[in-house]
Amino acid sequence: MAEKVSVEEVAEAMYKMVKDTMGLKKWKASDLQKAAIELFGEERCDKNLCKEAIRELVNSGRLVYTYFGGSFLEIPHREGAQND
Repeated sequence: MAEKVSVEEVAEAMYKMVKDTMGLKKWKASDLQKAAIELFGEERCDKNLCKEAIRELVNSGRLVYTYFGGSFLEIPHREGAQND
């Protein structure tokens, strides 16, 4: 059996997916979860591991939930005054 990936590895991969498609795609938590399982393989990554990774990303402030006709995960937007 293949060794499970760590929560941190899954979180980094998820963050990269969201960052790389920012402005092009909005990610639902379930879509992000499916993409991570596909990336790492079902034997190395499962739904619970993905949920933990999403929780870690949201709790750390790297991703936020937004709502626009559905719940999506996005990188927090910076206000105009914060852009340096």
